[in-house]
Amino acid sequence: MNTGDSMTYPQHNLRLLGQMNPFSNSSLPVALDPIAAAIIAQLQQKVETKDQVISEKGAQLARSQQALAAADSVIQQLKDALRLERIQKYGKRSETLSDLQLQLLDLEPAVSSDEIEAESQRGPISEALQKEQSGSSTAQEQKKKRKPHPGRNELPAHLERVEEVIACIPAQCACGRCGGQTIVIGYEQTEVLGKKPAEYYVRVIKREKRACAACVLQGVETAATPVRIAPKSIFSDEVIVDFIMSKYADATPLYRQRAILLRDLGIDVSLTTINDAVLRVGELLIPVVDVMKRDLLTGGYIQADETPIGVQTPEKKGANHKAYFWQYSSPGRGVVFDFEMTRSGEVPKKVFKDYSGILHTDGYAGYGEKVGADGIIHACCLAHSRRKFIEAVKVNAKDLDSARVVELMDALFAIDREAREQNLSIAERHALRQERAPVLLDELHALLMKMKDRGLPKSAAGKAVFYTLARWEKLTRFMEHPVIELSTNWAENSMRPIAIGRRNWLHVGSKEAGPKIAAIFSVIETCRKLNIPTRKYLADVLPGLAERSIQALAVLTPTAYAANRAK
Repeated sequence: MNTGDSMTYPQHNLRLLGQMNPFSNSSLPVALDPIAAAIIAQLQQKVETKDQVISEKGAQLARSQQALAAADSVIQQLKDALRLERIQKYGKRSETLSDLQLQLLDLEPAVSSDEIEAESQRGPISEALQKEQSGSSTAQEQKKKRKPHPGRNELPAHLERVEEVIACIPAQCACGRCGGQTIVIGYEQTEVLGKKPAEYYVRVIKREKRACAACVLQGVETAATPVRIAPKSIFSDEVIVDFIMSKYADATPLYRQRAILLRDLGIDVSLTTINDAVLRVGELLIPVVDVMKRDLLTGGYIQADETPIGVQTPEKKGANHKAYFWQYSSPGRGVVFDFEMTRSGEVPKKVFKDYSGILHTDGYAGYGEKVGADGIIHACCLAHSRRKFIEAVKVNAKDLDSARVVELMDALFAIDREAREQNLSIAERHALRQERAPVLLDELHALLMKMKDRGLPKSAAGKAVFYTLARWEKLTRFMEHPVIELSTNWAENSMRPIAIGRRNWLHVGSKEAGPKIAAIFSVIETCRKLNIPTRKYLADVLPGLAERSIQALAVLTPTAYAANRAK
């Protein structure tokens, strides 16, 4: 019927709809319209192209993420290395400082140990302050958090006051209204710290010569020669002591001191002349230091340490021999340095062959079981062990076990810090240790054993665990012997002037000069430790020291000198 035919679709359109209908169940082949087929092919190509682009971008993203992870790993390693370098630069006190605090210290032209101590007590810099330092906080936030200025520092009252009056100009001395003379009604006063440059002068020593005018045969009498540190030197005692203090207390090399004299005063003296005067002091002090060493070895507790120093020798042209300053000290008893050309264990064997007290050292194998007489007690430094775990935490911030080890060790040090703050005696400190330390030590040992069983022996944490457990008995001997400190910081702090000096005067001039320099360091460090005015001590003791008997030297050691001053 025509009416029915007019309502039906063309046959090829029905086939096309059947092909495009996903619900069609017909299994017969369908012939597509060429235009529709082209459109479908074009759509399929676009889909395939898009899939390919997505796949390439995914691969590129994966490569970027991999490269970013590798870069983050390298950055973290560099941060760890930089932090370790800064901590080594600024000393043990800087271990508690944040990375930003260490960065700020690096920006200072010079940083003293007191500044590092103050920074460590201040605590970590807050996030708000970090934002302020980085410039990310707004000016409004900075204004709110800015503290009022504390005001000018008060200058010490004991310093001499030299007044300088600044007069008004003539125009200010007449009244602007009536023209009359104005009068002074007060002063705007400001105090500033002044300084007089060092004043050098030539001291002419004139010794009287007397003779009798009537008795020619009587002869001539001459006044006695004044007692001096170096009788034939062109330098006075004060100048020689200044050379000593500038080099060995302030780390200013002799060649630089010579250059200062020439630059500021036009005084041109040979470096050899200055060096001879300095070594003369060291030669005079060697017998005094021998007495100091004997006194130290008669005590029951000694901390020992060593540090390298370059020495010029004829055998090595263009290179220094690696020698060592060996340091022996005891809290309250002074410091003694020995100079040796080697780090061999034979050195402490020779020093402690008759010693049977307590020897407190780091983990160096040179202080082995064969050092000392029968009955010697060997203790090790807990701070050295702690530093190894700190480095493990820095390498792996997720190492919670190592972090807990550090916390437990810090708790042990907190016991001694509390004892110092309360000025407890050694016996009272020992009682405090017995009360609080056992629980901490039990937890610490159990944690170390757990870490040993499941940790990697070659990792930073594994090495720290092995180091600590291998010395556990020596690390915990402070529980049995009250006099033992938790660390050898007393000895390490004594080595600091040598470490600073190495950066300035670089080396010791000869093997023969080494013992003389060691003697100078011994006296200067002992005076510093015992709060003795070093310049005054050297000025009082050195003149005429060569004529003193061996028996008289016992009262000339810094310890005896301090005791006499206290009377």
